[in-house]
Amino acid sequence: MSARPVKLRVRVVPGAKSAGVLGRYGDAWKVRVTASPERGRANDAVAALLARCIGVERPAVRVIAGLASRDKVVELVGLSREEAERRLEAAVQEAV
Repeated sequence: MSARPVKLRVRVVPGAKSAGVLGRYGDAWKVRVTASPERGRANDAVAALLARCIGVERPAVRVIAGLASRDKVVELVGLSREEAERRLEAAVQEAV
């Protein structure tokens, strides 16, 4: 377990027909959410999706940059970067 927060770059596709982690997008992770980008709904959906895929409680994930952009920085508490990325990769493989 990691006590220090980990920052992950995320590229978001809001308003998609289905939600999921699509894979790598350069140095970021590409995700899609069904929520619209209005009033922070997509940001909340991104945090919830990542928490579910990574296996942490929802409060452990929060969008800290890019609130009005498709390119976001997400802060994650409770796991190392390596473990978080391993779990995201597993989520991509499950979706295939």
